[in-house]
Amino acid sequence: MIYDVANKQDRILVVDDVYDNLLVVEAILEEEGYEIILEEDSTKALTLIEKFSPDLLLLDVMMPEVDGYELTRQIRQNSALPFIPILLVTAHDESNVVEGLDVGADDFIRKPVNPDELQARVRSLLRLKHSIDERDRMAKLREDFVSRFAHDLKIPLAASNRILQLMLNGQFFTVTPDLYSIIDNMIGSNRDLLAMVQNMLEVYKFEAGCKNFNFANCDLCDLMNRVAQELTPLAQGKGLSLKLDITGEKPVNTWGDRIELKRVLTNIIGNAIKFTDTGHIGVSLKVNANNAVIAIEDTGAGISQEEQVQLFERFRQGKNKRSGSGLGLYLSRCIIESHQGNIDVSSQLGKGSLFTITLPVS
Repeated sequence: MIYDVANKQDRILVVDDVYDNLLVVEAILEEEGYEIILEEDSTKALTLIEKFSPDLLLLDVMMPEVDGYELTRQIRQNSALPFIPILLVTAHDESNVVEGLDVGADDFIRKPVNPDELQARVRSLLRLKHSIDERDRMAKLREDFVSRFAHDLKIPLAASNRILQLMLNGQFFTVTPDLYSIIDNMIGSNRDLLAMVQNMLEVYKFEAGCKNFNFANCDLCDLMNRVAQELTPLAQGKGLSLKLDITGEKPVNTWGDRIELKRVLTNIIGNAIKFTDTGHIGVSLKVNANNAVIAIEDTGAGISQEEQVQLFERFRQGKNKRSGSGLGLYLSRCIIESHQGNIDVSSQLGKGSLFTITLPVS
């Protein structure tokens, strides 16, 4: 369904403590077919916004009790409100205009109001409103699609893996070594696909601005121990050693979402195992000043300087034949930056890679 601006009557809330000024603005804008709401008391503006959901606000700067600047600031600080363009009406000099724009106004017009200029500025701000509303609507549709797609894909993949696992265990027939290898590869492919779908869903949550975190004190020492325990069998299966080095006092707490931080560590350490054929993976934790520094070092093939520049970008696949969709590292960067930290890499071809994660210590 396309958002039809032409068939929607835009609603404008005008706030001014001088009633004659309200009547002037109403007379000018009614010619354009807008629905106009007039209010003399600026203290009631927020309640009216919640009640009528206006598409545009016209605020006089100089009003008693709550002036246009403060009202603009309150509106912009209210995260529960959708985006509403604000046009300030002022009779003052440029410095006042700058102040208004700094607190969140989108445009201004000077008194006495010129009817043609007022109508033009209103049309411009309403186009902005419609554009942002349409962008948000499309983002919501995209999020809903990805969420449903991920859900619909997970169910059959999980069911398929369950059947394949039963087959692998010899529940239905005798499994020859060749057939065992084929079924095991199918299970692995399904598992990789499920991980890719989950990563894609998480990426779209970030980009749609609807990613939620459950922040609490998180002990990095305990978290790293658990991730290392889970991934050690994977490393041993390739003949690699996974070395964990945690120095300093324990615990080391950061203010973060344990599940999301585990996702990052599992991804980075898992990649190190994936791209290393001989040698070891070293995982260490040190505390410097107010930060915890996690280092994940491998003896793998390394990453070229060209690839390192864009390694954490969306859908940037590495040149290694084992590279995945390019979402895992991008998602890891999003998660770490949401925790007020950073993630970096240094590497040389043929000499392995070092990923460094820095997080604030709580």
